[in-house]
Amino acid sequence: MNTDRQAKIVLVTGATNGIGYEAAKALAAQGATIIGVGRNPQKCVDAAQQITALTGNARVEFLVADLSRQAEVRRVAAEFKRKYDRLDVLLNNAGAYFATRQTNADGQEMTWALNHLNYFVLTGELLDVLKASAPARIVNVSSDAHRMARGINFADPEFQHGYSGWTAYGHSKLANVMFTYELARRLDGTGVTANVLHPGFVATGFGHNNGGLMNFGIGLVQKLVARRPERGAATSVYLASSPDVEGVSGRYFADSKAVRSSSVSYDAAAQRRLWELSEQSVQVAARQA
Repeated sequence: MNTDRQAKIVLVTGATNGIGYEAAKALAAQGATIIGVGRNPQKCVDAAQQITALTGNARVEFLVADLSRQAEVRRVAAEFKRKYDRLDVLLNNAGAYFATRQTNADGQEMTWALNHLNYFVLTGELLDVLKASAPARIVNVSSDAHRMARGINFADPEFQHGYSGWTAYGHSKLANVMFTYELARRLDGTGVTANVLHPGFVATGFGHNNGGLMNFGIGLVQKLVARRPERGAATSVYLASSPDVEGVSGRYFADSKAVRSSSVSYDAAAQRRLWELSEQSVQVAARQA
């Protein structure tokens, strides 16, 4: 983030650990004002203090929210807008893997709610301030796990039948990619760009919410082959700050390079249908709140 971006305001979700934390730290080191979002209040306090201590940037604060719940997503967006009238970068990073099917307090399946609807709702709630701040950027963290999905399961997007943790995870990551492409098309001409990325297989707390042998297995594999979190965050930082991608939109990136995503992700009709399905899911949750 060069000198003309030093005062930029960046909101990063899932910023208390892993690649979200590393991205927030790197962008703070470049001079940005950082608003992180995390679920655990103490971890939010700790992360803010650590980033400030490591970067010398005191413009770091955290908002607390459970982003698996749409009411919480809306609340945190409203809190942000009460304090800030500009947003230069929205970095949607929060997500998780759930080995067994779980539901949130709204009765929605957790993978779909946290990994996809969270991005959809938060982005929608902040679009007005992003457009008013143009040129602005939306950066969505996905994964090459999206390539496991053969398409969006429109008949059963929350896998009420035949749930598999990895199937649901890959499905949600495909939704991230397709949502980004449709979003970029809808934002054409506004000065707001939207891109999506694969961070690589990163040694973080990913999957450790599942307990027992699952924690052990994922942790062992991460120790053997995973990249460090700061390297995993590099593409997020690049898309959030590099002048090389100013005006670039609707692309999938890995290792800070534009690459092709899966063939099914380019189905424009399915992208529009996913948007409509997401709107319906949001409306259902709003009625239940």
